[in-house]
Formats: sequence, C-alpha cells, structure tokens
Amino acid sequence: MRQAIIGGSLLVAGLICVVLGLLPVQALIALAARVLPVLAFVLGLTIVAELAAAAGVFDGLADLAARVGHGRTAGLWLAVVVLAVASTVFLSIDTTAVLLTPIVITLARRVGLPPMPFALTTVWLANTASLLLPVSNLTNLLAVGRIGLNGPIAFAGLMAGAAIVCIVVPCLILIVIFRRTLVGRYEPPDRRVPVDRPFFVIAAGVLIALVIALTAGVTVWIAALVAAAILVAVAAVRAPSELQVSRIPWQPLLLAAGLFIVVETSHATGVTEPLVSALRGGVGPAGLLGLGGAGALAANAIDNLPAYLVLEPAAAGAPLRYAALLVGVNAGCLITPWASLATLLWHARLRAEGVELSWGRYMALGCVVAPLTVAAAVGALLLTR
Repeated sequence: MRQAIIGGSLLVAGLICVVLGLLPVQALIALAARVLPVLAFVLGLTIVAELAAAAGVFDGLADLAARVGHGRTAGLWLAVVVLAVASTVFLSIDTTAVLLTPIVITLARRVGLPPMPFALTTVWLANTASLLLPVSNLTNLLAVGRIGLNGPIAFAGLMAGAAIVCIVVPCLILIVIFRRTLVGRYEPPDRRVPVDRPFFVIAAGVLIALVIALTAGVTVWIAALVAAAILVAVAAVRAPSELQVSRIPWQPLLLAAGLFIVVETSHATGVTEPLVSALRGGVGPAGLLGLGGAGALAANAIDNLPAYLVLEPAAAGAPLRYAALLVGVNAGCLITPWASLATLLWHARLRAEGVELSWGRYMALGCVVAPLTVAAAVGALLLTR
C-alpha cells in the first residue's frame, strides 16, 4: 500500500507540473510513448511468472535443482545459482526476488539445510545478474532504445563481459561467507507431483515459448501480453481460483509511472543538469568508473530506477557509458534496503517465510560486495570493448 501512496502522490505531483507548464505536454507525450510499452511488458511478464508459479513450474525447477545437486550441499547451491541466474536473465529481477526466493527457502528446509545461503544468493543475483538482456531489468529496457543496438543479441554482446563478472564476484563472496555451511551432504527429497498436470505442462510451455520470443527479438511487450493472455485463459478453465487481482502488479506500476514523470520534469526544468554535466566524460577508465560509481551511489540513495533516469543524459549517447551506468545502478544497488524495489519485496518474502536477516547485516555485506562488483564489471567493459 505504501508503494501505491507514493506512486499516486508522484503522479499527482507530475500532473501538477504539466498544468503549471513545468513539463511540456509534448514532453509528456514523448515520455508516454517510451515508457508505456515498458510498463506493459512488466504487467504481462509478472502475470505469466505468477501463474507459472501457481501451476508448479518453479517448484518443479527446484526439485530438479535438488536432483542435480546429487546430495552435496555445494552442488545444490550451484544449481540454485544457475536457476537464479536463468530466472533473472530471462524472466527479470523481480521474478527471482519475489517468486524464486520462497521456493528455494522451502527447498533448503525440505533437505534439512539452513536457508540463508540460498536466500541471500537469490537477492544478490536478482540484482547483479540482471545485465545480460534488455528484459532482465526495467533499467535495461529503458536503456536499449537509447543505445541504438539492434535487438537483444547485440545488447548481450555489449554487456556480456560485465554480466559474467557481476555473477562471478558475488558468488565468490558468498562462498567465502558461507564456506562452512556449503560443505556437507543432504538427502534428495521426493519429487513433487503437480496438482493439475495439464496446467503445469501448458504453463511450462508458455514460459519456454516466451523466453524464446524475448531472446529472438520479438517486441517484448507484445510477447509478454500474449503469453499472459494465454495463461489467464488456461487458468480460467483449469484453476480459476488462481485468477486473483493481487497478481496484477499495479502498485509497482503506479510507482514507476510516477517516478518517470517526476524525473522527466526535473530534466525539463534543468534541476538535474549540474549533476549530469559533472559526470559527462569519455570512455576511458576514469569516465566509466566515475559514471558506474555515481550510478551505484545514486541507486543506494534513491532507488535504482530513478537513479538511472536521473543520470541517463550523462551517458551522452555512448554505448559503453550506458553500459557503465547500468552496471552501477543494477549491480551496485546492494547496500540500502530501498536501493532496489526487488530487495524490499525479497525481504518481505523472507519475513513471511520466517527467515530473519537484519538490515544492518545486509548493508554491511553490501558495502563489501557492491563496490567490488561494480569496479570489476567496469574493468570488464574496458577489457572487452
């Protein structure tokens, strides 16, 4: 509800700015043309992921991870890493933070292991693994049109080196933190049978088809809405009780829309120009590290989405600078609780599952992993350009 109140307040403030002439109507129309497809994608993908989870697809993937681990704790953790990376890359940051987290916690408990290593893995990788494809993060979807790359494969080519580093560095730190916990064995659990087999099969098929479409260059918002419409129609027949209004992410969408308008107004009125001017630079080490570091600092101060929007003009049309900014706002938002909406949602799921992690400890760990990850990823950009 807090998101809805903040989002509604930002929308009202934005509309007042339009009425007062601070944000020209033409600028508002151009903004709508840019962001409405992005919000439509988020809507469609969230519904698909929610219904696929309701059908048992993610439970099936968790059971597969338990079998792949072959009874070794380290093997199970590596399988969860792969699952979290794949979920983030192809189904976005929020899917991993919100849907995968309770599933891996349940999995850890089923095999008698402490859930914290798996829970912290999902939230770190939900953020840091969100660099490879446009659909991995809302910030990427906003950036890809500005960068001028032709399709998701070209975007992946630009971000591949940094994306790999942003997965490896947090995982190495997790291994150090949980080096004792990850040693040992477990008894693989029995495989769970889906409650409704046809619903499970159709949901899995739709999810696979959507992933293929998103990586093949199909217009992302159309693909997501079509997939959502198919699953809603199937659920109406097979599992009508799963068609709940709560599955519609209207609060995050309202918050994002409000942020878009307010930040666009700040650009139109010149409020952000001094900061943007100070960060303009080249594609050398100083320029990229400065922009990436500024993105990380801004994300931890005001959340990664508005941080990207505020600093976007500083990228100045250079693909490498856009890449460095994305590294900063995506992989650097691991310190404060509000640095990423996914982190707040993750913590809520954590508490709902009865797992306690203080924000103090989370922030302390983030102060280690975030700077190292951002610096190493920007270094990868420099090496692979």
